[in-house]
Amino acid sequence: PQRSLSASVLQGFQCIPASDLPAADILAFAQGLQNKTAELSSAQLSCLARLLTAKNLTADFGRYPPDLLLFFDSAEVHGGTCGAFYARASRGNLDLLPRGSARRTELLRGALACLGVRSSRLRPEQLGSLGALVCDMEAETIAASDPSVLENLKLCSVLTGAQRDAVNAVLLGGGTVYGDPSSWDLQTLQNLGPLVLALNQTTLSLVAKAVREAFSRSIVAAYGSQGRSQREKSLTLLRAFAATSASSHPRLKRSADRCLSEPITASTVSDPLLLISYGTTEQFDLCLSNEVLKANLEPLLLQPLTIEYLQVMKKKLEQIYPSGIPEEQLKRLGPLSRQYTVEEISQWMVTSSDTLSALLNPSDGKWEAPQVQQLLSRYLALGGTLTGPLLRKIGGRNLCNLQEEQINQVSPEAIRTAGQLNISSCSQTKKDQLYRKAQEAFAGQAGITRTYYCQIWPYLGGAPVKDLKDLAKAGIAIDMDIDTFLALNPDELQKLSVTDVKNLLGENLPYLKEAENKTSVMLWVKKQSQRELDCTLGIGLQGGTEEPGPTGTATPPHPTASASITPTATVPAPTTLPTVPTPIAISSHPTTNSSTVPPEAPTPGAISPTPPNSTPPSLLLSTPTPPLPAPSHPLLSHAGPPPPPALLLTQLSPPATPA
Repeated sequence: PQRSLSASVLQGFQCIPASDLPAADILAFAQGLQNKTAELSSAQLSCLARLLTAKNLTADFGRYPPDLLLFFDSAEVHGGTCGAFYARASRGNLDLLPRGSARRTELLRGALACLGVRSSRLRPEQLGSLGALVCDMEAETIAASDPSVLENLKLCSVLTGAQRDAVNAVLLGGGTVYGDPSSWDLQTLQNLGPLVLALNQTTLSLVAKAVREAFSRSIVAAYGSQGRSQREKSLTLLRAFAATSASSHPRLKRSADRCLSEPITASTVSDPLLLISYGTTEQFDLCLSNEVLKANLEPLLLQPLTIEYLQVMKKKLEQIYPSGIPEEQLKRLGPLSRQYTVEEISQWMVTSSDTLSALLNPSDGKWEAPQVQQLLSRYLALGGTLTGPLLRKIGGRNLCNLQEEQINQVSPEAIRTAGQLNISSCSQTKKDQLYRKAQEAFAGQAGITRTYYCQIWPYLGGAPVKDLKDLAKAGIAIDMDIDTFLALNPDELQKLSVTDVKNLLGENLPYLKEAENKTSVMLWVKKQSQRELDCTLGIGLQGGTEEPGPTGTATPPHPTASASITPTATVPAPTTLPTVPTPIAISSHPTTNSSTVPPEAPTPGAISPTPPNSTPPSLLLSTPTPPLPAPSHPLLSHAGPPPPPALLLTQLSPPATPA
């Protein structure tokens, strides 16, 4: 029976066969996304774009939400409609694509070619079409462009240091709608929106003191209703404004070692303007008694406290609890807990899962890896056990940081209830450990089914070759994504036959050609018969062993097909969007690593090589297309190479990603 593509179907499923979905349902769902508040993950959007291509539904891009257009192949956009395409796509959430990724770079490259950009100065009409794509521009381009570029930069979630410098240069250079910083008022700062985060001390020092203080008060007043991300930005702003005030005014004389305001009491700890009333850490320290802090720790921690204020509170807690903080109080530390050192955490009494769960609350800020490793070690040393919900909060990366003997303490039941964990950073030994536990956790499945595969795949990096061969011979469509394949134990991968690999990858087999220069693939190819690679795979892999001919000479290799093979199955011809004019010359830039970007989003199969004898994509949430070679451009911002694409999970509200 055909299955309706709806949010209720998507929610909670890892795999949905595309062949079950009528074209009309896919179209209605894609168009209906514009009216829905639920957000799809990068994996879901990519796979939806692939489905639209498979069903010949890509031409009318104006009916789809901008986020979805980010996953269309910009190299195929028609010259006559490219302006409309990029103007619409640029309104999407660019953070769905990792900064520096091939897909994101290709979007900007295509847009520049479409708009005929030939210089580093962008005109207002060009900026209007580029939208958030300007977020990847070089700082030099930002500084040289029309001052209206600032409106584009408001769409950026993060600016590089060089881009922030360029923002200040544009503001100080005059010609903007904001005027000279010395003339700014509260409304001007509010109109700058997120660009306020980019202001440096030089620019801020030109803003009148009364205006800075009024803006700080507005930040503090709104802090209580903000989410975690916005609170972090508010604290950044408060620190910046406080630093400007401190540099332009002498500190209080040390002789004023007394509270110059009213002492902080239980009735004032929730005052939204508390930090304005006690504007220095010295006064906060002098006006806050240990008794009031002990009785009102939690409401005080709801205040927008900078690190300096948190350090004052930490010092007072040391005075209150000289023998160590009681466990009941540890649960209430919130963001203050992140101020403790590894050595101090090693002394905590973390004996209950409730305490550990409270300390791991992500809304209280990010732990450093050594801190959370010590926290988990202390919990386990005191007899604690890691449950599924705790593993979800801990995340795969922190799990990988545990010792092997500590991972041995994790039960299969905890793995079963933990959801999908990203264990790619684990050592091979730890991957092996976790695979065995996952295998036991999901052993209840009757034989190898698609459901079993969707549960076990995050742990396949620890699978022995026997289990991989069992998957290959299971008689079901595995369609393993290429990133999972490349993450297999390299030693075990070498033991797979050509037929094993073909059965494991399924419709994703052509992507093996794109990964032919990976070490594990090169080594595997060298062990295979070239004739078998040609006849069984037919994707153009070279480097296999040649069979001797009748006279002892090597038999010429079988003619190979390219990676773009015309399917023999009857599939609708995809409607593609013909190419834009030839882009301007591209120059090469060195790249720097970036560890802060999300995993690279997959590329839709709209333009990807179509596997031989294929049917439309078999999974709504399936394999990402390997990233395209990232082109460079004189106007593109330096960015590091993207990390491997994330393993694909599906979960709406919020979308699931490996922890």
